[in-house]
Amino acid sequence: MDREPAPAKLNLALHVRRRRDDGYHELETLFAFVTDGDLVQLDDAGEGFAVEGPFAAGLADEGDNLVTRARDAFGRAFGVATPGRITLEKNLPVASGLGGGSADAAAMLRLLARRQGVAVDDPRLFAVADALGSDVPVCLLGRTAIGTGRGEQLAPVAGAAGVPVLLVNPGVAVATAAVFRGWDGVDRGALPEGDVLTAARAGRNDLEPQARAIAPAIDDVLARLDAASGVVLARMSGSGATCFALFETAAARAAAARDIGQAEPGWWCLETALA
Repeated sequence: MDREPAPAKLNLALHVRRRRDDGYHELETLFAFVTDGDLVQLDDAGEGFAVEGPFAAGLADEGDNLVTRARDAFGRAFGVATPGRITLEKNLPVASGLGGGSADAAAMLRLLARRQGVAVDDPRLFAVADALGSDVPVCLLGRTAIGTGRGEQLAPVAGAAGVPVLLVNPGVAVATAAVFRGWDGVDRGALPEGDVLTAARAGRNDLEPQARAIAPAIDDVLARLDAASGVVLARMSGSGATCFALFETAAARAAAARDIGQAEPGWWCLETALA
């Protein structure tokens, strides 16, 4: 059985610049990844697709999953059969701003590329990823990068590996399309320059106001993260509802996770770190 991790994606900053004629939005975003996420497995001894893990129920009614679409698209692009039973271990909340589905699809592509001897930076592989969704190319890349266009045009940058991160989701799923539709159309400027942490702290997430209007619980999450000791930056990721906080130390992260867990036992919290 082959296994491939699907790390969670963060938007350390997300600037929406304009609406495009094709229905998408022109973005400037600072992508990063953490060391935890979902897991994709492919077993030759079997067939079909199964989901397990703490958030499997969120995908129970999906007849068409990005993972199986990625498998089929890889087969068409490279002219190979892709048999086997796929098992997705769903450890991340669904529709949570962490790129879960995109990360899962990218993991499937990496797994199949490894099996077929295809380089992960093969332009054909990135073309398959781009056709699957705007976040799939960066999840295929799997490293800190600035994304422009729809987010698919990538410029890798030096990351900040090891910085402690706390992810918090209030148990609310937020539809990406609804959040983007609510954007007010105001261009508030370009992504700042500087190293990844400097740019992140000087940046913003232009989708936060719309997501917070749809899911007011995000207000509570950000208030608790902002109030935690040792926080370097607290912000919503993507279109929400998951928020993240970067911490000065792992001890400060652990203390915040303990306090939030005690105050809001129904929230999902994950102690992790930038990859």
